[in-house]
Amino acid sequence: MDYELFGKFIDWQIESGVDALVACGTTGEASTLSEQEHMDAIKYAVERTAGRVPVIAGTGSNDTEFALELTRFACEAGADAVLVVTPYYNKATQNGLIKMFSTIADESTKPVILYNVPSRTGVNIAPKTCAALAEHDNIVAVKEASGNISQIAEIAHLVRGKMDLYSGNDDQVLPVLSLGGKGVISVLSNIMPKETCEICRRFFAGNVKGSAELQLDLLPLIDALFCEVNPIPVKAATAKMGFCKNYLRLPLTTMEEANAEKLYSIMRGHGLIK
Repeated sequence: MDYELFGKFIDWQIESGVDALVACGTTGEASTLSEQEHMDAIKYAVERTAGRVPVIAGTGSNDTEFALELTRFACEAGADAVLVVTPYYNKATQNGLIKMFSTIADESTKPVILYNVPSRTGVNIAPKTCAALAEHDNIVAVKEASGNISQIAEIAHLVRGKMDLYSGNDDQVLPVLSLGGKGVISVLSNIMPKETCEICRRFFAGNVKGSAELQLDLLPLIDALFCEVNPIPVKAATAKMGFCKNYLRLPLTTMEEANAEKLYSIMRGHGLIK
């Protein structure tokens, strides 16, 4: 863990206007951190941020007891909320998801954000399950990365303001906002935080056309950031910008050269690198 660069990255993100930070999510390679590294990263993020913006700690696991342990730690360490992903590999029934998320929310002293990303975990939070979980006082939001706009619309219809909705896909920020979403938990914002925030700010200011123009302008870059499995491309991008080294733990490997050159070419077009 390179805490010097981590700290500089946190400072740059905050200075660029982000509303909150997520530590130890998918893009943060949480799945290959040891338990101690995971806890240390959350603690460091909270301390470095020093209350400038909220810190959301990724504390999900396919082992509910371990998720509870991480959640308790994050709350004690001063995180402002926790992001809890659906269980992967062992999966769960919808009833199992309700019991798991409710158990964690009961124990957490901070608000809980659900994280639905079925392409990675193999299990989907159904809209009716979201609606049931929205009745829990401590479950306040969902990061919806299913990519299914019809499902997201149904969730918005069913929860009716009882649960906030965040886009989990950078190519769907504006569509989710139009359905009542509150923002995006983003990959793109790791390299273009100002512009990612601006998509939302234009929309909330009533400039829907301007928001759409920026969303569409950034689409080629967003596509390039997902041409290989996340976080491989964004790690290459942030390394090129000087925020980290282009190193990933197995089973992830560095970006293929041809894909990297396409990504760097688009980044140059946006003035991110020379």
